[in-house]
Amino acid sequence: MSMSEAAKAKIDGLVEKAISRKFLVWLTATAMVVTSTLDPSDWIIISAIYIGGQATIDGIAKLKGL
Repeated sequence: MSMSEAAKAKIDGLVEKAISRKFLVWLTATAMVVTSTLDPSDWIIISAIYIGGQATIDGIAKLKGL
């Protein structure tokens, strides 16, 4: 593994811990609404998917005792 690959792997690990990919998609969609590149109705759909997906993950984690 080269130095740049090791650095990229470390950065990836930090990003995964700090922010989930779903949340990153939601933040991107929010920025796109602010800049008028995404229709607000599409933003609502993305937000509903994010919230529903997160609720499912939280529910499964609670059932498994995590």
